[in-house]
Amino acid sequence: MLVYIVRRILQTIPVLMGVVLVVLLLMHLIPGDPAQIIAGESASPERVEQMRERLGLNDPLHIQYLKYLGNAVRGDLGESIRSGRPVTEEIFNSRFRTTVELAVIGTLLSIFIGLIAGIISAVKRYSVWDVSVMLIALFGLSMPNFWLGIMLILWFSVNLGWFPVAGWGTWQHMVLPAITLGTAGAAIIARMTRSSMLEVINQDYIRTARAKGVKEAVVIYKHALRNALIPVVTVVGLQFGSLLGGAVLTEVVFAINGMGRLIVDAIYARDFPVVQGTVLVASVLFVLVNLLVDISYRLLNKRVELN
Repeated sequence: MLVYIVRRILQTIPVLMGVVLVVLLLMHLIPGDPAQIIAGESASPERVEQMRERLGLNDPLHIQYLKYLGNAVRGDLGESIRSGRPVTEEIFNSRFRTTVELAVIGTLLSIFIGLIAGIISAVKRYSVWDVSVMLIALFGLSMPNFWLGIMLILWFSVNLGWFPVAGWGTWQHMVLPAITLGTAGAAIIARMTRSSMLEVINQDYIRTARAKGVKEAVVIYKHALRNALIPVVTVVGLQFGSLLGGAVLTEVVFAINGMGRLIVDAIYARDFPVVQGTVLVASVLFVLVNLLVDISYRLLNKRVELN
C-alpha cells in the first residue's frame, strides 16, 4: 500500500508541471499587459518597462516557467500583482476553507440524494418510481449551475425570504449554493448507482443469498450495494474534484469569497501569480482526492489489487 501511494504521488509531479505550463501559456495569450495595469494608464513607457522587469515578464517563457517551479517547490507561489501579498496568504486566508466547505457539502448532498434515488430506481426497475427518478435525474443534468442558482435565489430568497441572497458563514448561507452544486452530481450518482446495482442484482451470489432466505434489505444494502459502490466511488471522486474547480460560477452567483471568485477576479486583473497558484492548489487537491478514491477500492473490496 505504501509503495503504491509513493508511486502515485511521484506520478503526479509531471501532471502538476503540465498544469503550470498550460496556465502560464494561457495567461500570456490573454490580451492586456499586467505591467501597464499596475503602473496605470497614464504611466510613462519607462515606468511600465521597470514594472515588467520587476515582475520578470521580460524573461523568456521557459525561464519564467522554471523560476515558478523552483519557487513552488519551496512553497513560494509568488506575490499578488494587485495586492502585493503572498499568493499562499491570498488563497489560504479563508478562501481555501470556504471553497472546500462548499465542495464537501455539495458532494455529501449529491451522495445522499444520488444513492437513495439510484437504489430505489434499481430495486423498482421499470416502475413509475424508476421512470420518475430517471426523468428528474435527466432534468438535473440538463440545468446549468448559474441558471439553477439564480432561480433558487429568486424563489427561496427574494420571494419567500427563507435564505440569504448572498454570502457565507451560517448554515442558511450554505443551503442554496450546496443545492446548486450538488444537483448535477446527484443526478450522475443516481444514474450510475442504478446501472451498477442492476448489474450486481443479477449476479449468482445475490440469487443464492435470496434462496437462503436472507432478508431483502440485507441482500440490497449489504451484498448488492457494497459491490456496486466501486464505480459510484469513482464518480464521487471525480465529482468532488470538479466541484473544487467548478465552484467558480456558484461562488460568483452567490457572492461567496472562495477560490473560484478569487481566480475570476485575478483573471480580470491579469494577476498571473494568483491564477497560477489557485489552479495549482486546486490541481493538487484533485490529485489527492483521486488517490484516496483509488485506495478506497481496496477498502470496499479486498480482492482489488493496487498496482
